[in-house]
Amino acid sequence: MSEVSINENHLDESPRGIVIMAVVGVAVGILSGLFGIGGGTVIVPALVWLGLTQRHAAATSMMAIVPTAISGVVSYAVEGDVDWAAAALVFCGMFVGGQIGSWLLSKLPELVLRWAFVLFLVFVIVNQAMSNPSRDSQIVMSVGTVIGLIAFGVIAGILAGLLGIGGGAICVPALSIIFGASDLIARGTSLLAMFPNAITTSVANTRRRLVHVKAALIIGIVAALTAPLGTWMAAAVTPRVGAILFTVYLCVLLVRSLWVAIKASRR
Repeated sequence: MSEVSINENHLDESPRGIVIMAVVGVAVGILSGLFGIGGGTVIVPALVWLGLTQRHAAATSMMAIVPTAISGVVSYAVEGDVDWAAAALVFCGMFVGGQIGSWLLSKLPELVLRWAFVLFLVFVIVNQAMSNPSRDSQIVMSVGTVIGLIAFGVIAGILAGLLGIGGGAICVPALSIIFGASDLIARGTSLLAMFPNAITTSVANTRRRLVHVKAALIIGIVAALTAPLGTWMAAAVTPRVGAILFTVYLCVLLVRSLWVAIKASRR
């Protein structure tokens, strides 16, 4: 499959489209701080609705995630809710996985990308329902933990590059369920691990002419300004309430993404 030029997209850049992108940025910032995600699960469907293909929306989303994640990390780090060593290990894996995901993004058919997004959401919802979040636990380092964090990072990086997400939607549940992090540390660590990967993946996507830079900057800058509000909200609710809110949010996205994928399959 030949690479597609971004000029073949028809993003709505009218005043209405710009306002929608800004509103998306506000929502993404709050959700990023609240759930420790990059916001790709909101950005990608919104950009597709505004005229980008799934492929270009995913690539543009990754660039928008960079400022969003940086803002969220700062907010969590101020409260001491970041495991720097765990984040570094996850990033090492995500760096490799992100390049693989970016390459797959430029090669796979549009319909495959839509259904991959649906399957990803189902997986995360099931994992989230199984979680029993705590606010006091921490990641205990061992040889097995180090290997596990790197291996998990590769998987998260592939999904991030392929689906245009930061990786937080899979990192946060995994850091809590598999590696024993508290809910806040899982979110802060997830954001720290994802933004370097978002940078490297965005560079690869830009070289493949898959990124709409203007849309990424509008959404990313607005999201960075509102992320601290989401971080404050995360600390204000109990871990269980936060997990329930995250699951509800993902279920809403699943219904919409499933509907879009079914419609695309019928064409």
